[in-house]
Amino acid sequence: MPEALIQVERHEAVAVLRLCRPAQLNALTADLLVQLRSAIESQGADPAVRALLITGEGRAFCAGQDLGDPFVSPEPGREKDIGHLIDHYYIPLALSLRNSRVPTVCAVNGVAAGAGVSIALACDLVMASDAAIFVLGFNKIGLIPDAGATWLLPRLVGRAKAMELALLGDKLSATDAELLGLVARTVPSDQLMQAAMVAAQRLAALPTRALVQTRKLFDDAMQLGFEPALRAESKAQSQLGFSHDYHEGVNAFQQKRAPQFRDK
Repeated sequence: MPEALIQVERHEAVAVLRLCRPAQLNALTADLLVQLRSAIESQGADPAVRALLITGEGRAFCAGQDLGDPFVSPEPGREKDIGHLIDHYYIPLALSLRNSRVPTVCAVNGVAAGAGVSIALACDLVMASDAAIFVLGFNKIGLIPDAGATWLLPRLVGRAKAMELALLGDKLSATDAELLGLVARTVPSDQLMQAAMVAAQRLAALPTRALVQTRKLFDDAMQLGFEPALRAESKAQSQLGFSHDYHEGVNAFQQKRAPQFRDK
């Protein structure tokens, strides 16, 4: 039986997915990528789960790709096609995360490096410990940012800053990451999980389908003109207007009671 590299905890409607290779700063291996993707998909498909909270065990969130992994570790006389790892492991994970059936929160509890940055930024809401550090680091090993970083970074911080972070590879403090718009909020390290759980529970209490559709429209709008974005909004609103959660939300508002959302 393979080693469990992702710990799953359930807190009512929130599923916590914890990367568990603390001695290696939660560096990514093919097995960990498969297990994380499986957890995202299985927990997201569970009717009882309405939000995911992703974090790391120990003093790091994720140090990026484990360079000792056989998929990428250079060997004399044997070239490795890193594109195979990207195609078969990273891309499926990134798509599962970005297309999650429920909202996602990332609690960056320490260093986030390389693809660890990409995983964090792919979540819907990113919160960071004030001790967290963000660094791409690909420039030091002759590679390019991956796992979605080339798409995410310029859209979050603009091309000029994205180029600086990618080409120079400087470390970014959690405070600076918040100022740049990479994270939504920075909190003291001893309060991170509590704050992230509160946010995840708030999301879990809201209409899931509308939240997920909001994510999709935001992503799509980055590649659309203004009028196509307006048309996409109209189509989404038309579909959501027939949902249980819309009628429940309106009725609860009019009746001055707490809504009971259930759609996914």
